[in-house]
Amino acid sequence: MTASKAKGPLTGYKIIEIAGVGPTQLTGMLLADMGAEIVRVVRLSQVELGVFMPEKYKLMNRSRRSIAIDLKKSQGRDIVLELCAGADALFEGFRPGVMERLGLGPDQCMQHNEKLVYGRMTGWGQEGPLAETAGHDPNYIGIAGVLGCIGKKDEAPAYPLNLIGDFGGGALYLAMGLLAAMLEAAKSGKGQVVDAAMVDGAASMMTTFYGLLAAGLWKEQRSSNILDGGAHFVNTYQTKDKQYVVVAPIEGRFYKELLDGLEITDPDLRTHQHDQARWPEFTDRLREVFLTKTRDEWCEIFEGADACFAPVLGLTEATRHPHAEARDAYVDIDGISQPAPAPRFSRTPSEVQSPPPEPGQHTEEILLDWGFTRERINSLVDNNIINGPATEQ
Repeated sequence: MTASKAKGPLTGYKIIEIAGVGPTQLTGMLLADMGAEIVRVVRLSQVELGVFMPEKYKLMNRSRRSIAIDLKKSQGRDIVLELCAGADALFEGFRPGVMERLGLGPDQCMQHNEKLVYGRMTGWGQEGPLAETAGHDPNYIGIAGVLGCIGKKDEAPAYPLNLIGDFGGGALYLAMGLLAAMLEAAKSGKGQVVDAAMVDGAASMMTTFYGLLAAGLWKEQRSSNILDGGAHFVNTYQTKDKQYVVVAPIEGRFYKELLDGLEITDPDLRTHQHDQARWPEFTDRLREVFLTKTRDEWCEIFEGADACFAPVLGLTEATRHPHAEARDAYVDIDGISQPAPAPRFSRTPSEVQSPPPEPGQHTEEILLDWGFTRERINSLVDNNIINGPATEQ
């Protein structure tokens, strides 16, 4: 992939990604899939990494090129500052103060480009009593009140993968913040810092539940509410073949379709959908019915119905579901099945621009594209500031 061949609504935007793991990787993937030219800056030592998992499987690194620089040397820092001069944005995911110590904090970078948007991804934010401490996704969603809402009553909270803190409250909020700040910079001519904290993003996504709580419509006990597994009509159920299905017919007309498909005529179940005192009883009743047929049999019964029914699929099964196939929701890149870019655009469609690169794979190519002379590049290689000639495949 070269910058000139990129496709998508962000084609023409130039962004520097200081390589990290988790949320910043997803932010980079989302923006790069949309066509932004993203230069992923890895540490020079990372060129030799990859023992834990080959680079080709690090799918969140797709769609962009990689440059390896020794950021602890002044010449390496100067390379990034020069790249900043021609960039629309830079984003990083280190603890507060790390980039400043490298000489690459917001003030230093914006001296070279006052229009630069500087994105910062942390767990706890740039200030506060926890800002300097280590943490991971479950810690952030724990303190944000998210984790305590997920799981069965009187049991330990259930950890919902690292989707909420890392990727929802982190990566997506950083991507949104960068885009908003770049739009504003186009009007004002001035950049700004985007402080994306995973704990803030996770809390933001809980806004509706604070409204329900204030209205007296939410109980602070797991599995006691409509949307946390407390209701029989928003729940998962095991089937005869030990698979699972999930139902969510919140609206009365959809709830009726569910009961019709289950052949349940009990007037209590039909007329007391929202009687919370009876939810445990009704849940047991639905559990008994779902155990009478296999998952596929239930899928056949509810095909085309408005019962808000779906099978619970594994990762591989999800890629083969007819709806996913009809929408080309997954793509095959170098033999690896993976989610296609989202969201979709009618006129400037996104696409996976390229497979994940090897660390530093495009160092020479990037620097040439950004105006560095070959003589200077050779000097930087000789002084071990960057890695050697590209080995692009």
